[in-house]
Amino acid sequence: MQDLLLVRYGEIFLKGLNRPYFIRALVRKIRYAVRGMGADVHVHDGRIFVRGFSDLDTVIDRVTRVFGVHSVSPAVEMPKEDFDALCDQAIDMTKDLKGTFKVNARRSDKRYPMNSMAINEEVGYRILNANPELKVDVHHPDYLMNIEIRDMAYLYVKVVPAVGGMPVGTNGNATLLLSGGIDSPVAGWMIAKRGVQINAVHFHSYPYTSDRAKEKVLDLARKLSFSCCGIKVHVVPFTEIQMQIHEKCPDEYTTLIMRRYMMRIAERIAEQTESEALITGESIGQVASQTMTALGTTDAVARMPVFRPLIGFDKSEIIAIARKIGTLEISEQPFEDCCTVFTPRHPATHPKLEKILEGESRLDEEELIQRALDGTEVIRV
Repeated sequence: MQDLLLVRYGEIFLKGLNRPYFIRALVRKIRYAVRGMGADVHVHDGRIFVRGFSDLDTVIDRVTRVFGVHSVSPAVEMPKEDFDALCDQAIDMTKDLKGTFKVNARRSDKRYPMNSMAINEEVGYRILNANPELKVDVHHPDYLMNIEIRDMAYLYVKVVPAVGGMPVGTNGNATLLLSGGIDSPVAGWMIAKRGVQINAVHFHSYPYTSDRAKEKVLDLARKLSFSCCGIKVHVVPFTEIQMQIHEKCPDEYTTLIMRRYMMRIAERIAEQTESEALITGESIGQVASQTMTALGTTDAVARMPVFRPLIGFDKSEIIAIARKIGTLEISEQPFEDCCTVFTPRHPATHPKLEKILEGESRLDEEELIQRALDGTEVIRV
């Protein structure tokens, strides 16, 4: 008999002939998650198993945060031939339960002498005799005593939900514009959940933004990096560009021109890192630079797709996800980011592209961008 963790995947099951590729990718990510714990991860008989660990709670916490994992169950593996021993194990696993239960047997080995219904009846009968605190409810039980008959027998009660999604790296690369706010980490997390490996670009305006503000962004990246299997953060010096925009461009257009420069620089970095898209945390109407007209003017400078997974979310929905994934507390730390520097009093909400272009004509675009790229610091978290 051996304790192990049974790992389930979700939509990977629908991948047909490509399923082995996705399963191999998921196994690699689970191995990354449990590294240093002495655990063994392998696929057998259509299941992913984690064995050899000493700290069950930590293994569950790590594996349930891996994109592509649908749920996990602490399980017992034992020989299937001794039915009495199997029943005794089921009794032991339900001895402290109160309420209603149901036995749910699945017999993948059709040569097994008892069918699923017979296993359900006999095991359920023995559990009832051993534990008077339990009653049977086949429709809405409080607990399921699961028994899987494969080449071995696997028994488990607890099912722990996981993040779901697709294994990171199976759907390409993208570059996240990561600020210190609430929205962009959530946007990155949502795209990574679909199997996309993300890099990040952060625009740092020292001395107007402090080193602590930069560290806050790196803390956000660290929080994301576990599920994302590591993130490279490109910290771009942005002060000179912001100063030039502030001095030479119309005040009501400075935020939009700044956003356009961010998109240009992020796209250059994305190309260097073989990314296929940019990711931002914008949602329609949240601030002046996120009206539909304004978003159109920032998109106009990007050649690659721009993913905005939060585009239809309101703030309370975004905050709920940030709290769930553990980034909210970090984002709420009171350290400024570059978007709060030189904010115009009356930003344009329905900007005219010709006025933006007129303002940008006063800047040496290529020289400013190149100096920013040359000064970029790359930090892996």
